Amino acid sequence: MSRFLAPLRALRVFPIPSLGRASFSNAAVRLHSTESKESTDPKLTHFGYRDVKESEKESLVRSVFSNVASSYDVMNDAMSLGVHRIWKDEFIRNMAPGPGIKLLDVAGGTGDIAMRFLDFCKNTHRDSTANVTMVDINPEMLEQGKKRFEATPYIQSKQVDFLVQNAENLEAIPDASVDVYTIAFGIRNCTHVDKVVKEAYRVLKPGGRFMCLEFSKVENPVIRQFYDIYSFDVIPALGQIIANDHSSYQYLVESIRKFPTQEEFATIIRDAGFSTVGKGYENLTFGVAAIHSGFKM
Repeated sequence: MSRFLAPLRALRVFPIPSLGRASFSNAAVRLHSTESKESTDPKLTHFGYRDVKESEKESLVRSVFSNVASSYDVMNDAMSLGVHRIWKDEFIRNMAPGPGIKLLDVAGGTGDIAMRFLDFCKNTHRDSTANVTMVDINPEMLEQGKKRFEATPYIQSKQVDFLVQNAENLEAIPDASVDVYTIAFGIRNCTHVDKVVKEAYRVLKPGGRFMCLEFSKVENPVIRQFYDIYSFDVIPALGQIIANDHSSYQYLVESIRKFPTQEEFATIIRDAGFSTVGKGYENLTFGVAAIHSGFKM
């Protein structure tokens, strides 16, 4: 657990303005006023803290990630002080893939999970038979992943391919065809989270594993207050400085707050038909992120 504490201590290097009482109070008011406005109209969904038509959300999310694609990796490092790399390493260690595994990496983006998966199989098992299909709804994000893999031997060995597809409708992926399904920091951007999980169940082989790495809910109230200040005051400002894009990162922060709690998401996974071990998730860095897992039995 100590490896997850150090990056949080390092947050002190950022000069966060107005950490006094007023700042915490303002953040609390902002969270309360926005999170309490849940739409009861079944044709509406949330885009951050905005209510939008379900038919509009996909294009809005696509626009966000088109805007951030070229600076996505740099911003991940800046926003998390590199801790996202530790989370992703833990995610792959938790998966512990064996030789010849067929992985479907949905919302694969710039290829962080796919690359770690193939590296693990190569370095641990000397295996060159494992393969991964990277899926993303956004062509610009997928293009960044392609560029990353061009400099690796995995292209020549045909261990990776790329597919533009909606996580809610993986029409190009046959039933019961993959061993492991991963989605990292992507499912909260989907319009129907339950449909994404059900689609994962469809494409997995019997005995296959669903794994999701996603931002989650911090339970400790003191840490949560600090985290809210950092999220709302620092991350969008970093987006403006590094990517010249404040609004996209404001949306990303808000989307985290709208995602179900750990227990609620674990219930969605079980309702889709998956079996879970224990509570079905593991918190990382006080619950800033969590690894969720389920098996198709």
